[in-house]
Amino acid sequence: MEPANVQKSLETPDEKSTPIDPAKRGFNPAVVIAGCGFAILIAIVTFWGIHTRSVTGKALANETRAAAIPSVDVVHPSLGSKSYEVVLPASVQGFIDSPVYARTSGYLLHWYADIGTHVKKGQLLADIQTPELDQQVQQAQSDLATAQANYQLAQITADRWQKLLVKNAVSKQESDQFSSDLNARRSALAAQEANVRRLQQLQGFEKIYAPFDGLITARNTDIGDLIQAGQNTAPKELFHLSSVDRLRVFVPVPEIYQSVLHSVRQVGLSSDAYPKERFTGTIARSSDAIDPLSRTLRVEVDIDNPKTLLLPGAYVFVHLPLPAVSQAPTIPSNALLFRQEGLRVGVVRDGRVQLVPISIGNDYGDTVEVTAGLSTADLVVLNPSDSLVSGTRVEINKNTETGAAE
Repeated sequence: MEPANVQKSLETPDEKSTPIDPAKRGFNPAVVIAGCGFAILIAIVTFWGIHTRSVTGKALANETRAAAIPSVDVVHPSLGSKSYEVVLPASVQGFIDSPVYARTSGYLLHWYADIGTHVKKGQLLADIQTPELDQQVQQAQSDLATAQANYQLAQITADRWQKLLVKNAVSKQESDQFSSDLNARRSALAAQEANVRRLQQLQGFEKIYAPFDGLITARNTDIGDLIQAGQNTAPKELFHLSSVDRLRVFVPVPEIYQSVLHSVRQVGLSSDAYPKERFTGTIARSSDAIDPLSRTLRVEVDIDNPKTLLLPGAYVFVHLPLPAVSQAPTIPSNALLFRQEGLRVGVVRDGRVQLVPISIGNDYGDTVEVTAGLSTADLVVLNPSDSLVSGTRVEINKNTETGAAE
């Protein structure tokens, strides 16, 4: 009987031993809520990361585009209402500048003036010893004495024969013969006298005198030097003398400024040796011809130099005033663009650069005069890039937008 009961108990188990559905066994509301919150958090973090990356990308793109737009300084052209001057290099020369040569040959016996010596006109500079010339003078004087004696004898003879002719004691032909001999002796005497004077004048050149007041700038001889003077020898400069109380300043003026010289008489001069000094000179003359090599006009400016501050050979600067043209605008020189098609400047219009062709007049160094192509209302780009082209978008620096060319 027990086995049957056991079998029955196995076939009809108790409710407490009935198995639970696995899907219902793991359900927990708290876990579900936590999982949803975690999923939402992940979604928020993911969205925030994507949004931040998108915003950063847009900002970087904007910065890149802004950096790609160049920032430029601009200036308004100004009218040439004031006068300008152009500074030109020039060289100084003594008003009288001359080498001193020897006129006679010999040996230098002594010199009396060295370089840097201020001498007066007629002052003795050197002595030349000429023994050969002295002998020639003595010989010429002896020949002169012989010629004088021959002339006197010829004159006495001619007078005697002339008296005999009056008495018809001699023939006319004989009297004319002695008269002709007298004329020949007279000519010979004159020649000897001229020869003596010539040699005496050469002998007078043994002493070398200063031809004018000035400064000895060079001495090219010394005691014992052989001095050779003649047509077949190259002359040797003994001294170089320059007048320094008044100077000549020679300046090459560019061809474009030649018309200015007709209205300018006084010009200023400056020297690096005296930066605080300003000298005044007078335009004396010009060559009235353009040098074909340098395309300049050689102009002479005379200047008084009572203090002898400026020296011959000095390098100075001539400040040539230029008349102002009131209707011509000027721009800085650093605004110019030299292109193959011609001279251009960059003008900002509606946020973009336009390369405008211009024509220039006077060049004042740091500024230039524009005769065509610009007005004072234009915004001209300063220091433009060589790669600048028309249509380039630019940004104007506000601190320069209202500036004007000085």
